[in-house]
Amino acid sequence: MVNVVDEKVNQVVEQRKRLLDPPGFELPLLLFAGFRSIIDRMHAELAEQGHPDVRPAYGFAMQAIGRHGATASEIGKRLGVTKQAAGKTVDKLEQLGYVERADDPADARRKVVRLTARGFDSLGRSAAIFERLREDWVDALGAERVRALETDLRTMAPTDGFRLDVAGWFGA
Repeated sequence: MVNVVDEKVNQVVEQRKRLLDPPGFELPLLLFAGFRSIIDRMHAELAEQGHPDVRPAYGFAMQAIGRHGATASEIGKRLGVTKQAAGKTVDKLEQLGYVERADDPADARRKVVRLTARGFDSLGRSAAIFERLREDWVDALGAERVRALETDLRTMAPTDGFRLDVAGWFGA
């Protein structure tokens, strides 16, 4: 005859063991879920603030363009995509009014992609939203745990920086 108490105790012990020593595949899934929850919330708020057409890939591209502008080749390199793929993204950003193309003052044969006022506005609003979302994590987890998490992630991230090619990495 099966001892129900022993069976329940064993289930609790096994469940606790899984929580204390989860399978290895769970870590990247949890990191990705945390990333997605922040990015999705940021884009929902950004849409409410007048930028409903900004997609995560566009945000990465605008970051790759930076304050001083960049050529399509530089943008592609920073994103880990081809110059042609970067050019398509730039075309869409230009169509939406987030970037403009201008002659490169150092070389008239080249075009530099620069953020417009609308592009800077979306990045500024994104930064403010990210600050508020981080505060949500602080409220839920505590400041010390969030700082420790950030420190630990910096320790584990590559020391030579990280690429902005998330969209390209997922094959999008």
